[in-house]
Amino acid sequence: MTQSLPTLKIGPDGPLDRHLLTDRFGRIFNYLRIAVVERCNLRCIYCMPEEGIPFTARKELLTTDELLRVVRAGTGLGIRKIRYTGGEPLLHPDIVALVAGAASQPGIDSVHLTTNGVLLSRLAGELRQAGLSGVNISLDTLREDRFASITRRSELAAVLAGLEAAQTAGFESIKINVVALRGFNDDEIIDFAEMTRDADLTVRFIELMPFDAHQIWKTGTFLRLDVVRQQLASEYGALAAAEGSATETEAFRIPGFRGKVALIPAYTRSLCSACNRVRLTADGKLRNCLYGKHEYDLKAVLRGGGSAEDIRDLLREAVGHKARDGWAAQEEAVDGGGRERVSMTQIGG
Repeated sequence: MTQSLPTLKIGPDGPLDRHLLTDRFGRIFNYLRIAVVERCNLRCIYCMPEEGIPFTARKELLTTDELLRVVRAGTGLGIRKIRYTGGEPLLHPDIVALVAGAASQPGIDSVHLTTNGVLLSRLAGELRQAGLSGVNISLDTLREDRFASITRRSELAAVLAGLEAAQTAGFESIKINVVALRGFNDDEIIDFAEMTRDADLTVRFIELMPFDAHQIWKTGTFLRLDVVRQQLASEYGALAAAEGSATETEAFRIPGFRGKVALIPAYTRSLCSACNRVRLTADGKLRNCLYGKHEYDLKAVLRGGGSAEDIRDLLREAVGHKARDGWAAQEEAVDGGGRERVSMTQIGG
């Protein structure tokens, strides 16, 4: 599916519609996801082992200035949306400055952040004042014992306080990301859906992806989203279709509810035809796809005296080699080598 041409602003390099970032399949890329740290204050079982992983040394991660250089250069290719991820991005000491720097950049329409929510209650107000448009909060259970089991930390109260702070701060978009796990939280589907009854937020059920250090996705915990859809329909009857993001292949509004429920088929990968995102790891590598392994060294360009046009050239090169979908990217990774990263925290959520 070819995306319709977006309405673009005038950026620092002139009319942005002359610099669209497109791939060989006609997809337009206007969304840059930037991992700002690898470290995290949780140890979710589908992400990394309890003892953590060998994190990259701080000096090898991109600096605040380097990250904002990439944002500025990206606007010349039609990048309009920025999302900061991690690891846990709220652990970055300059996260408020990073938000402000991107939000104030001509050509950027919105700045978002994906967080586990543990530190959000302290920072929600500052982030909103800095220009943050929305937050996605990762939360896989509403039960304290299960939260401690899956994250290996007892921080559920802090996450729920972060959600409340986000609502008070008045973000344009608040989304709850729920990784659906068979035998773990599949009996909480309705509990999560009920969060949208009186609150203008979106609960998104996401398929488990094979990026955990111990490969728990092969142990029977994988849950197809048609099971989630069936539970919702059984409880609420007909679900009204609603507008969702490019990754939300199905979005619903339960009759009488303020918020929305959405489904993200991250493993079955039926969302790839609408892909509009480029990923940058905390250590400065461009990745075309979560399922691919080939990386493009943007840090070398940044620290080698490269110009904004050199940054854009590498973005063009990376997107130019993007596979048709996640299945093709996975096949290329098997056949063509590339870097193996053992945890999602090394890639960026």
